[in-house]
Amino acid sequence: MNPIRNSVKAILIEEGKLLVTRNRDADGEFYLLPGGGQRPGETFLQALERECLEEIGAKIVIEEILLIREYISAHHEFADTDGDVHQIEFMFRCALSDGERPRIGPVPDIWQTGIVWLPIDRLGKYRLYPAAIVEPLQRLARGEEVGPCYLGDVN
Repeated sequence: MNPIRNSVKAILIEEGKLLVTRNRDADGEFYLLPGGGQRPGETFLQALERECLEEIGAKIVIEEILLIREYISAHHEFADTDGDVHQIEFMFRCALSDGERPRIGPVPDIWQTGIVWLPIDRLGKYRLYPAAIVEPLQRLARGEEVGPCYLGDVN
């Protein structure tokens, strides 16, 4: 059994749009929040700052934690390809630092092909992982309180 992996993600919302990484696999395009795995010796905040620089080429201001998600691969559609994965994702509300303009970063993920701002009111029309974030992010965009919220073992 592999160890449980911590991952940190940035929720960046501007003008009713969510910043995501655009990725491609055999089934086509899919979208993820920027972020990734925590390295030994890193705090969550250090890991999130590093991951955003790598994937979206921008410095961020980290605000509060909003959502927590578990992913146990054996329970989901990617069980055959993900192996024995158990990951916990901590999703933080963030903002771009003053003067920062996101672009594909210098160390994108293997499937990453770019970045894009998706309209929050249409998130359900995209292949966004995890899909369970759509409803809380739409509530957040409407000015409603969200988080911290445990989403469970969802994809």
